[in-house]
Amino acid sequence: MQNINPIHNIKKTSLGKIILQYFMIVVGVLIYTFAWSVFLIPQQIIAGGVAGIASIIYIGTGIPVGLSNLAINIILLLIGIKTLGAKFGLNTIIGILIASFSFILWQQVIHIEKIIDATQFEPFMCAIIGAGLCGVGIGTTFNNGGNSGGTDIIALIITKYRNISAGTVILYIDIFIIASAIILPSMTITNIVYGYVVMFVFTYVLDLTIEGNKQSYQIMVFSNKGNEIADAIGSGLKRGVTIIDAHGWYTKKEQKVVMVIARKQDKVQIMRLIKSIDPEAFISVDKVQGVFGKNFETLRS
Repeated sequence: MQNINPIHNIKKTSLGKIILQYFMIVVGVLIYTFAWSVFLIPQQIIAGGVAGIASIIYIGTGIPVGLSNLAINIILLLIGIKTLGAKFGLNTIIGILIASFSFILWQQVIHIEKIIDATQFEPFMCAIIGAGLCGVGIGTTFNNGGNSGGTDIIALIITKYRNISAGTVILYIDIFIIASAIILPSMTITNIVYGYVVMFVFTYVLDLTIEGNKQSYQIMVFSNKGNEIADAIGSGLKRGVTIIDAHGWYTKKEQKVVMVIARKQDKVQIMRLIKSIDPEAFISVDKVQGVFGKNFETLRS
């Protein structure tokens, strides 16, 4: 029986790709706003980004986070459209609207903080859980070409021109935002410390989510059937292959070494192909820090 993968079939069509892309953007933003509404704001833990600024305003004045988030993002949105183009601007508008209305949905409509009362847990636990969910949510949104607005826009503008992770850029911006929460009368040094805990965990999870999607591997194959393996990978899987002339010091024989640079999602398929041709092949697999060039990442100045 033929193995049918619905997600794979959806990706085959342009319309399917768009639908799947925006669906994942919505899911990512919902996860992000859920984390804020349940684990961070009720514990008065201020993390970074525009959501952090909006939370400070909410705690200090009672103005809903969704409204403040929308208002602040309008200014940054105009900058983002001008710098990153209209297509990005459309995705960002969608992300900002979803984020703003999600905050209102979670807090003013559903009152999720009453359904899931995170204040019964230790603030430190809430900080870790909230930060992890925020990182996964924003990382999912980034990977699908979306954005929740705010300082994420600034991060993507900088990473467009420099080889620096989005998480690192957001890190420096968030340091100031979290420290500024001290102006609130109810805010303590402990809350500020928890805010920095959120910042570091969020940065780590964000980079892990984004870079994990782009992880590449260098596969070295030592086999007497090197030419056959190279042909199968090159023609069958349509992946670039390099043949290296080598000399086995133990065997004192000439040998072909096959080298392949592959994406994470291609690694298993390549390994299976090698095994089908030469079960006795000696294979070395290494994660690579970065791959730049055709079909991989663009090297920026």
